[in-house]
Amino acid sequence: MQNAIDKISYKIEETSDYLQLKYFYYANDLEIDLEDEEIPPIIKNWRAIRSDGELIGGITLGFREGEYIIDGIAVDKRYRKGNLGRELLNTAIDEIKRRNGNLLYLVARAPKFFAKQGFVSIQRTESPEFFECYTCPQYQNTCFPEVMRFEI
Repeated sequence: MQNAIDKISYKIEETSDYLQLKYFYYANDLEIDLEDEEIPPIIKNWRAIRSDGELIGGITLGFREGEYIIDGIAVDKRYRKGNLGRELLNTAIDEIKRRNGNLLYLVARAPKFFAKQGFVSIQRTESPEFFECYTCPQYQNTCFPEVMRFEI
């Protein structure tokens, strides 16, 4: 059976419209506070759009305390199980390579996907303390994301 992503054409492009991605992330199950007007320290955002302009994926690369972080990555539910998530992630990794970076961190709600891409789970004590998850009352109570690292 073909995935929905195999039936469409799309492109990945840089975008400065973080607000569009923020709402997209929220609609695709990322824990985003829509009322928080603060924009995280962003290096770049990319979006995947279909030929008709519909947003189907996005990724935000941030930089905090001297470390690269994925501040959001999501693919529309209809287009998962294709290569779009991998392509978005590789776009951010290529940017880090251009900047001579060597580590990338994220908090994964889909750790199996990221493990397939080469990320490894790490203990909280091994990661920088800039993840909002650590201060969230749901962390390790009703929400159990994995902190992961990728060595470039």
